[in-house]
Amino acid sequence: MFDPLGALTDAFTSFLFGKVETTRLPVRTSTGQAQAVYLPTAAPGLGDSGVIIGREVYSGKGYIYDPFQLYGQQLPAPHWLVLGESGNGKSALEKTYVLRQLRFRDRQVVVLDAQGEDGVGEWNLIAQELGITPIRLDPTAALNGGIRLNPLDPSITTTGQLALLRTIIEVAMGRGLDERSGFALKVAHAAVLSDFTPTDETDDTDGADAAEGDRGTRPLSRRQPVLTDIVEQLRHPQAESAEAMNVDIDDVRAWGLDVALVLDRLVDGDLRGMFDGPTTAGIDLDAPLIVFDLSHIDRNSIAMPILMAIVGVWLEHTWIRPDRKKRIFLVEEAWHIINSPFVAQLFQRLLKFGRRLGLSFVAVVHHLSDVVDGAAAKEAAAILKMASTRTIYAQKADEARATGQVLGLPRWAVEIIPTLTPGIAVWDVNGNVQVVKHLITEAERPLVYTDRAMTEASAMPTDEARALEAAADAEAEARAEAMAMERQLRDGQWSDESSETVA
Repeated sequence: MFDPLGALTDAFTSFLFGKVETTRLPVRTSTGQAQAVYLPTAAPGLGDSGVIIGREVYSGKGYIYDPFQLYGQQLPAPHWLVLGESGNGKSALEKTYVLRQLRFRDRQVVVLDAQGEDGVGEWNLIAQELGITPIRLDPTAALNGGIRLNPLDPSITTTGQLALLRTIIEVAMGRGLDERSGFALKVAHAAVLSDFTPTDETDDTDGADAAEGDRGTRPLSRRQPVLTDIVEQLRHPQAESAEAMNVDIDDVRAWGLDVALVLDRLVDGDLRGMFDGPTTAGIDLDAPLIVFDLSHIDRNSIAMPILMAIVGVWLEHTWIRPDRKKRIFLVEEAWHIINSPFVAQLFQRLLKFGRRLGLSFVAVVHHLSDVVDGAAAKEAAAILKMASTRTIYAQKADEARATGQVLGLPRWAVEIIPTLTPGIAVWDVNGNVQVVKHLITEAERPLVYTDRAMTEASAMPTDEARALEAAADAEAEARAEAMAMERQLRDGQWSDESSETVA
């Protein structure tokens, strides 16, 4: 319909200003089409103080992590869990992390090295580079004057000794001690300690007793009490122990028989040599790096969890001190700890106690399903809860789903885990989840890659190996970006079905 007034207004405006105003039809679009006008954004990092790990895959920013710097406001606990199948870069991450931490003057690291190559532990090259001799625990070598750790070392408190003895026995028996066996062990331990006086001297001969005075009719000894003494007390209990409970001495002997048989295996059986004598003198607890080489121990035998329990308790009482140093305790094959309810209980106490004294516990595990479905599910859940940092390398899809459910990972992270290539991992630092590419310097490379028999890249020319690595990185990043785009589309952030905007 013609509007005379509107036509007159347009003519007058054109006469005055030389132009005619027109009405433009609205252009309809969606967020999916208009995403190009959005500025790029990236999730916040963890700060710029600490150890450089690598770079974030999505943003390209450097990724810096240090549990001691983050502890408190950003990190409720400094403990760290590293997960993933073999060959994806866990070992390289552990080694470079330790090397970079040791550049700080107030750092000390203990490593339980459970894997070996060419007859030595995997950490042997790094120890040599730092001028450190690994502490090799080997039953055969111990019989010929090698390293020994005494569960009854005077540096361990009486309560700690008894708890450690119970753990050793329970791990070996595969069940908990009943009240009667526990009583027999307790009175035997008390009787042994009553025969000894504290000393700073170490005598490597088990039978060297020096009379110091009288305690009843028994002389005091200035050597360290050892497991042989406990076995003898269990076999020949004292009358006082029976009188205290108003029972017959033969009953006390019968209660301690199974315990004596288990400890005898450490004294005169297939596990002898490592724990049946005084602690070897000369172990430098002030060194920046202490490596316990466990590569000569059968990883599937009961010796491994027993050994880890003894080392853990011994370190708790000798190495962890209130001197304001930051300490890292890295355990390879940590499922030996988490999967045993008795050893896990010991380490729970260590983690709670050590946190107040600046201890960061790093547990390296291949499959989380090995521990969460085991006999120590309750204890494993408690230790996992203390680990505020989780690093997950590539896993199979079903394993990734189980891991995500246990650790509470977001859905997009669970979906991307099976697609990760070696060196790239999902990092979850108290809910801050990033995909991170671990970077290794040329100086670190010969110390980190020790699996010469299985690493084909070691035989390639340097340029070719770098080109292959760069191509793999580019492919992994492209796959990660595609997964991120798919995730955002599915979550509706860039959906074409979003509400339309009018320009």
